[in-house]
Amino acid sequence: MKKYSSLVLFMIIGVFAGVVWSKKKNTIKVKQMEMLSNKHLSLFLMMSQWIKIKQNGKSISEYIHKQQIESIAIYGMSYAGECLLNELKDSDIKVKYGIDKNANEIYSDIDIVSPEGKLEDVDAIIVTSVCFMDEIVELLSKKITCPVLSLEDILFKL
Repeated sequence: MKKYSSLVLFMIIGVFAGVVWSKKKNTIKVKQMEMLSNKHLSLFLMMSQWIKIKQNGKSISEYIHKQQIESIAIYGMSYAGECLLNELKDSDIKVKYGIDKNANEIYSDIDIVSPEGKLEDVDAIIVTSVCFMDEIVELLSKKITCPVLSLEDILFKL
């Protein structure tokens, strides 16, 4: 009888532990999905602002010129980074290189380096990432002395 009582008790504890573990795992997944959703919403809003600016006949190169910037690097060479590169390719703003944590997996018209790699001198770095700006600025400020600008901030200033 004692063996069955212990067995039932351990089964109940096991089921309870399984439920708690499963709930914790699902909570983590929900938070990850929420972060991803917020990132994509921010990216959508930034790209929407970019379209409005283009429709009003303005350009990012105008802003860059007003800041007396002639050469830049682009941090984040995904969707927004490639769009920025394409917009600036017909301007007199020199995009010297791109910076991306997945540098080895990205093919582009410009050299792509890892944030941990050697960063050439430029007048400014424009960050296309809509998340982790503070962390990116902190990382880059240890390696460079030029201003680090947010593409999102530039678009909402135009």
